[in-house]
Amino acid sequence: MRPTCLLPIVEGHGDAASFPVILRRLAGRLGRPVHVLPAWRVPRQRLVRMGELERIIELGARKLAGTGSILVLVDADDDLACVLGPSLQARAARARPDLLSAVVVANREKESWFLASIESLAGRRGIPADVQAPEAPDAIRGAKERIAGCMDRPYSEVTDQPALAALFDLDLARSRSPSFDKLVREFLRLVPEAPGE
Repeated sequence: MRPTCLLPIVEGHGDAASFPVILRRLAGRLGRPVHVLPAWRVPRQRLVRMGELERIIELGARKLAGTGSILVLVDADDDLACVLGPSLQARAARARPDLLSAVVVANREKESWFLASIESLAGRRGIPADVQAPEAPDAIRGAKERIAGCMDRPYSEVTDQPALAALFDLDLARSRSPSFDKLVREFLRLVPEAPGE
């Protein structure tokens, strides 16, 4: 079976570098054959603008040529994820009903996934060995700043995010972060099992 082509669409430079790492790790962990394409970066203000997500989905569908799916990741920031996510998902589905697509809204920021499993990052990337995950990491506004604040050196989105993405405990993040659990469920929906599994 040929692996499913998966096109990630993200909003930030750090996301473009780190989200494909997370998706490849999920594929390995869940035993799903997938070819993760390089992420397309679309600034958030454009991505949520009426007509822009639809345009990006159409361009992505052309790139995939009918053989794959699209996964959009956007931070909720101060929006309600339970409103923003379904709204964007409906727009993506209407744009190309023939294409499997999903929208995952990280509540409030993708870095909350790292906070949810920060014990697994202890002693690495300048994070202290005695670090503890905060309660309700998905509710924290400023997760990026929280991670930066516990590091013993300056935080760089473009270099630290992919490194943290390669190291954090996926199962721990899933158990503590509802938005990461949503990512896993959507990944399973978009990427079918190999035959015989």
